[in-house]
Amino acid sequence: MKRNPVIPYVLIMVFGLALIFFLSVKGIGDAKEVAKEKEHPKQTETASSEKFDPESFAKKTCVTCHGNNLQGGAGPNLHGIGKKLSKDKIKDVLRNGTSGGMPAGLVEEDHIDEMADWVSKLK
Repeated sequence: MKRNPVIPYVLIMVFGLALIFFLSVKGIGDAKEVAKEKEHPKQTETASSEKFDPESFAKKTCVTCHGNNLQGGAGPNLHGIGKKLSKDKIKDVLRNGTSGGMPAGLVEEDHIDEMADWVSKLK
């Protein structure tokens, strides 16, 4: 008894089409969820339950450019920067960045005052 050699290919094709159809329907549902989330973003539990700590934020974010102890690296030394720049200028740099490489928006707008105050007091 000879088997038809086309049958495995037809089965694979039917399975593939069914899989494409299923994933398309699933994607439509996911797209609706993503759209809802963009309209009403969820706040992370850590952001709402923890108080902002400028020092730990600096250890996570700033050390890449300003060095392990914020003594300078690709970015300038932040110790004593409060003597050179006013708090308003520090806030402006945190908010808008600089043309020298400091990116804008690293610190959330809600925490710029706290971060600028902490940076200005580094000795």
